[in-house]
Amino acid sequence: MTDEVEWWDYEDAAEMGEALAGDVQFIIESAIDARGSAVIATPGGTTPAVLYKHLAKAKLDWKRVTIVPTDDRLVPMGDPLSNVTGIAKIFLPLGARVIPITSEKAEDYKAAGRAADARLKELHWPLDLCLLGIGADGHTASIFPGPDLDEALNGPKDRRALGVMPEPLPPEAPVARVTLSLAAITSARALMVALIGEKKKAVLEAAIREGTGSPYPIGRVLAAAELPVDIHWSA
Repeated sequence: MTDEVEWWDYEDAAEMGEALAGDVQFIIESAIDARGSAVIATPGGTTPAVLYKHLAKAKLDWKRVTIVPTDDRLVPMGDPLSNVTGIAKIFLPLGARVIPITSEKAEDYKAAGRAADARLKELHWPLDLCLLGIGADGHTASIFPGPDLDEALNGPKDRRALGVMPEPLPPEAPVARVTLSLAAITSARALMVALIGEKKKAVLEAAIREGTGSPYPIGRVLAAAELPVDIHWSA
């Protein structure tokens, strides 16, 4: 378990996005210098939008950058619920490689997870950066409470991704998901969490205190991390 969690607090989301973009840019540049390329995983949703706005302005060798979603909903490309669609709209025009972990509305979410796992194994591992968001219910990526929680947390160490069915299904996106596994997330060379709002902050603080016994998935994930974790928060 990591014993080092550093909080970075900001006045507002815009300030957080700018600072976070600077950190992400540094990680990408360092990975390109060291290994010739960078592979990062980033979330969907509204919180990272402030990051993407600033990161897209960075003068990077984008052709050496690969971006994968930390998770995605089993919906067709182009659907408003598709995380990779939003990421691709911003970063594909810059020359980055954006790898979807889902591509269609699949009836068999477990099979969709196996297909994503096979696709991701072609990338270089570990990730250079995994940036996580957090839900008000304490989920992170698409590691939700439900029948697939144990598999997401305790599955084979070489499994990068799997299909999951949240229980209950979130009303704003009532579909199955594919998510990076705990092993894929916590093996990253750098691990960050970005969140906005007092409610999520209270959940995250409780999850960190509870550690491996936390009922919140984010608590279980961070408890398994061995490297320092940077948490970026704004009101």
